[in-house]
Amino acid sequence: MASSISGMFPGQQPPGSHPVGGPGAPGQPGFPMGAPRAQGNNTLVDELEASFEACFASLVSQDYVNGTDQEEIRTGVDQCIQKFLDVARQTECFFLQKRLQLSVQKPEQVVKEDVSELRNELQRKELLVQKHLAKLHHWQQVLEDVSGQHRKPTDLPPPGPLAFLEQASANLPPAPLKPN
Repeated sequence: MASSISGMFPGQQPPGSHPVGGPGAPGQPGFPMGAPRAQGNNTLVDELEASFEACFASLVSQDYVNGTDQEEIRTGVDQCIQKFLDVARQTECFFLQKRLQLSVQKPEQVVKEDVSELRNELQRKELLVQKHLAKLHHWQQVLEDVSGQHRKPTDLPPPGPLAFLEQASANLPPAPLKPN
């Protein structure tokens, strides 16, 4: 991938000005590296990949596993992580610059992308609404089923020691009122 976009990084610093971890690199004793890199045409992507590999290597390196000086280990890991973050910021800056150039040269493209993003967001929210409606209908049905089960027992007299008397008194005519 890096070879296909190597021409896309014209404003880079010259190769070698960003030392990427490796055996003998300052503050990074004996990090094993993956495949050796050609020093002729490093790109930001190559540097980002190399700095990521250096971070990973610092965590699994035998020098650090067997090391006794914890402060040296912490310093080396911190330097690797800082280098990775610096190159990641440079890469982000590069893409933001390209985005700005695109918005100046082709503003209609930016509008098309915004419209596409809004449509995708609308679709996602529609699906979410449908999902919530399905859950709502499900729980409404459960509630109706539960309330339907509770209505049936109310037709029967309530169980208890006075249930017979309550039923018998319900069938009696009302008592006449006494005049005052």
